[in-house]
Amino acid sequence: MRNLTQDNITQAVIASFADTPDPRLKQVLTSLVQHLHAFARDVQLTEAEWFQGIAFLTRAGHITDDQRQEFILLSDTLGLSMLTVAMNNDKPAGATESTVFGPFFVEGAPAYEHGDDVGNGAPGVPCLVRGRVRGLDGRPVPHAKIEVWQADAEGKYDVQREGAGHRARGKLVAGPEGEYHFRSILAEAYPIPDDGPVGDMLRATRRHPWRPAHLHFMIEAPGFETLITHVFRNGDRYLDSDAVFGVRQSLVADWVRQPDGTYLVDYDFVLNPA
Repeated sequence: MRNLTQDNITQAVIASFADTPDPRLKQVLTSLVQHLHAFARDVQLTEAEWFQGIAFLTRAGHITDDQRQEFILLSDTLGLSMLTVAMNNDKPAGATESTVFGPFFVEGAPAYEHGDDVGNGAPGVPCLVRGRVRGLDGRPVPHAKIEVWQADAEGKYDVQREGAGHRARGKLVAGPEGEYHFRSILAEAYPIPDDGPVGDMLRATRRHPWRPAHLHFMIEAPGFETLITHVFRNGDRYLDSDAVFGVRQSLVADWVRQPDGTYLVDYDFVLNPA
């Protein structure tokens, strides 16, 4: 493999994967090299730009920790996350659509009973969230595991606040008829973290960092596919310009103001059989 040129280096790299025992790994690496090299040729990548790209990815690695995932933010803002979700979650009509996981899920959320306050002191207007979990046949899915998390009224998730503990985050189990209800806070629009390399990219391309108001849900039940989705607040100004391209019309719901100033949102989830 001496004296390789721009005309034959791609095939030489691909040939180096010939003895890869995992066929899927071989397929992915081969395609990755083909597309990376084609990209470099297409834009006539300069050495200075290559160094800038390496610096960008290095910064993304340095800013990532157990409370922030800059690489997920990068994937989200480039549309790769939502593309992957769409390709892998082609559900039948009637099933609740999936959307992006986001970078702020954490393990170990506290367990709550129905009616408990998942907000747990997070700043925001009180809100009651309720609905049912059912299958495509309309039958209730009893005892589905529900995990929920959201930003507070100041646009922060609990993991972005040092020493805050778990707030506006929790898990509960649906009832025997698939019913669930819990108290939390009104969903508000918020900007994704833009103080790192992803934020630099957004500013360089004159894009805003805002996400429309939403609740995150992850729902699991035996015999059904795991559902990772959001419920978006109807009327939000960013529904048509979500920074991570995650909005689906079927996931938009009304948050209804109540006489006492609190809010109510009803949303039923329909799980797809596994």
